[in-house]
Amino acid sequence: MTINVALAYPPPPKATLAAFTKSTGIRVNYSYIQWDSLQTKIAAAAEAHTYFADVTDVDWSKVGEYYETKWFLPLNKYFNLASVRANYPQVDSFIRNGKLIGMPADISLMVTDVNVKDFAKAGITKMPTTFSQYVADLKTLQAKGVAAHPLDIPFAAAEGLSTYWYELTAAFGGRVLSPSYKPEFTSPSSPGYKAMAWMVAAYKEGLVPKANLGLIDYQGFTQDMATNKTASVFSDYSGDIGTIYDVPSSSKVVGQVQYIPTPGLSGPAPNLANPDGIGIPVEAKNVKAAVEFIKWFDEPANQADFAGAHGGAKAVEGFPLPANKQGLALLVASHKVPGAAALASLAEHHSRAVFPGGAPPWYPAFSHAVYTNLHSAAAGQESVASAIKAIAAQVASLGG
Repeated sequence: MTINVALAYPPPPKATLAAFTKSTGIRVNYSYIQWDSLQTKIAAAAEAHTYFADVTDVDWSKVGEYYETKWFLPLNKYFNLASVRANYPQVDSFIRNGKLIGMPADISLMVTDVNVKDFAKAGITKMPTTFSQYVADLKTLQAKGVAAHPLDIPFAAAEGLSTYWYELTAAFGGRVLSPSYKPEFTSPSSPGYKAMAWMVAAYKEGLVPKANLGLIDYQGFTQDMATNKTASVFSDYSGDIGTIYDVPSSSKVVGQVQYIPTPGLSGPAPNLANPDGIGIPVEAKNVKAAVEFIKWFDEPANQADFAGAHGGAKAVEGFPLPANKQGLALLVASHKVPGAAALASLAEHHSRAVFPGGAPPWYPAFSHAVYTNLHSAAAGQESVASAIKAIAAQVASLGG
């Protein structure tokens, strides 16, 4: 039997997939599709009621939509919900009214990291704990010629730009939507408004490379940070040190990048959660085999390997943290990924959902309004005030 799997991760190593086939008899036709394109393909197939894949992505941001549209099979009959709740710290992002829309495929947090070697070159030995100090340090890096454009922000009109704004809004002390999905960013004095204004100013003033207007998040990590063009990402994804920056074959900054507590107004800020899940579309042809693949993908040892517990040879590039507590423990015990223990502690005890009421069912339209208008503001095609107004208008039209 062969199943089609379409995920936004690069595939696990061939030997790892071969071991799954040997143990189950299930062959895997694995397609790696960039996140934004994958969401479009999932929606197009579902709306047309056509087969696309047996296993594919269920992002935290899509769960409300998928619950309403019934595009994915609830997984409760295949996975014990009580056990999943006990072992997967971010599982609540994938549950609506008791239905498990997807199994957590990773733990992902929005985190801040810095190139400590670059900071040291600029004479900075104490890492910033407040946002004002963080900005001052970026300007020092620039003034001393260590990094012409020290900050990575992915300004392409794509999901990564939206999540960057959410994390910066949290660092400024707020949220973008209330529990009842009302906009909390319209006042110029609000954290969301200030965060967007700061991001646009950072681009226009040169803290961010000009080419970033066309880069998505993953390209920024691999083309900016990994090549030492930038010295910090304010809103990176947990696990990128082990799976991108410390991979010798593709990185020039091995051993130089470290996580720091995300700087807030007066001290460390929250780390927002943005996990990916894995689920089965209702049009899937091989549901039983799909369930076996999900169980295998979530095995703690595999999860730890994907996150770098055995180094780059078994890692999946860009994979954040293991989805379950056992996988986290194996990763920490391996001592292969710098900062893993701190990230595991954040994941279990300090992460916060982007939306207190869960992602709204109209989240894709909201995010589209966010990233298209934020991109336009950075490009000089509209003002921050007009971008904010357009996003708020979209929320109102959606019922928020």
